[in-house]
Amino acid sequence: MYASFARSQVHFICEEGDKYMSFGEQSSAADLPEPKRLLVESVLSYADSNLDASLDRMFELLRIPSVSCDPLLAQQCQAAASWLATELADIGFDASVRPTAGHPVVIAHQKQATGPHVLFYGHYDVQPVEPLDRWEADPFDPQLKVQPNGDTQIIARGASDDKGQLLTFVEACRAWKTVTGGLPVSVSMFFEGEEESGSPSMDEFLDQVGDELRADTMLLCDTYLWNDAIPAVTVMFRGLLEGEIEIACASRDLHSGAYGNAARNPIQVLAGLIASLRDESGAVAIKGFYDDVQEPDEDLKSELKKLDFDTDSFLQNVGLSQSAGDQAYSALEQIWTRPSCEINGIAGGYHGDGLKTIIPSKAVAKISFRLVAGQDPEKIQAHFHDHIRARLPADCTMKFTAFGGSKASAIPSKSQFLQRARAALRDEWNCESVLIGSGGSIPIVSVMQNRFGLASLPIGFARSDNRHHSPNEKYDLSSFHKGIRTWIRVLAELSGCEGNRVGALDANSCAADKPA
Repeated sequence: MYASFARSQVHFICEEGDKYMSFGEQSSAADLPEPKRLLVESVLSYADSNLDASLDRMFELLRIPSVSCDPLLAQQCQAAASWLATELADIGFDASVRPTAGHPVVIAHQKQATGPHVLFYGHYDVQPVEPLDRWEADPFDPQLKVQPNGDTQIIARGASDDKGQLLTFVEACRAWKTVTGGLPVSVSMFFEGEEESGSPSMDEFLDQVGDELRADTMLLCDTYLWNDAIPAVTVMFRGLLEGEIEIACASRDLHSGAYGNAARNPIQVLAGLIASLRDESGAVAIKGFYDDVQEPDEDLKSELKKLDFDTDSFLQNVGLSQSAGDQAYSALEQIWTRPSCEINGIAGGYHGDGLKTIIPSKAVAKISFRLVAGQDPEKIQAHFHDHIRARLPADCTMKFTAFGGSKASAIPSKSQFLQRARAALRDEWNCESVLIGSGGSIPIVSVMQNRFGLASLPIGFARSDNRHHSPNEKYDLSSFHKGIRTWIRVLAELSGCEGNRVGALDANSCAADKPA
């Protein structure tokens, strides 16, 4: 069952006195002086009244098939970038589309005279949609689907990864600008079009823009809620090394009757090499793989222990019953705090109809390593090469092509930007947020931290069942709505932090914490 929403737009009329005010040194929305608290409520009311219009804009962006890894869709990536720049310019940002060696980047600025400067990051590119026959509808024709429990879901590629999520922040800024004429803090936005392809053009682009993207902290929304009712701040991401390994044997495909037993079969060789990557306990068996692993700090360990994580349900939701990783660690530790090695695909030989009796000349596998604090992608690649070469039989060669690498990143749990954001989350969600890790990788987080000393505040509203990278990707309408409202409050809270460009790495830059 699909629902259609009315598209009438309700305009919020501001009194002449409702202009932008500085939020000064307040520590929580509940503690704001009455006029300022009412101003926040006015902005929230505008967002509520205009949710349909916000949804219309999201659908416009979702209809653009901006798949970054498909060269045939390069113009669609350009179209998505142009759409975002136009929307940002319409609400008063100095917005531009910047070329890169690959897909363009959108940069936009709205500066205020005082207060901190935040940089918001998102990506407009999306994953391929295959297998297309598993989708309930055209993946680029967004649908509203009402569930039996009354929840409404937005079904489309990019609905939650990351178009719908990044638009929660854009719409929050739109609400602030419409109601007050300004923003509580200086805001820059940075939207890339290659995140789903490993951001190959990002280093060169950042070399070109230099200090333009420096800020006090970076916000992003490409993450998850803890559950449907409890928000989370993701304070650690695993790094990533990914690539393709090719094993080649004979100079051409061979007749399996004429050469069977006499010739090496690269598929069998590759299968054996893959099997050697883990030991019987599930740990990665590459020598040196764990040498530089750093444990999380004690504060974060304490936070993680408080989480009510149901391993059985987590696995049963995807048809599994037992964790396959290193059994010395819990499933949650395996996903967030331990490195991994996974085979993402394997190919070789004949795949057509019927049978072709050959010994193929080569076989390939896609492989990815998720890394944790302390690990270096180049060192892990070298350890992997050594492991394979030590086991490679005669008449075989190995070639590894790396597709990209990034280090893990972490946010200090005592950051004052983090504490302010958690206060805003508490006000909107009526509960304490939790600090969580992510088994995934957002390369820009570590890149900005290493380049600019810029730590991040990743606050997302996706749910665990949003089917990222899968058919029928979805974003719950309630997540979109609550996301807009949350960012409205976060912007108000962060206005109390000083703009001294230290971000979360120096941890203690908040006006409310300074003596009068």
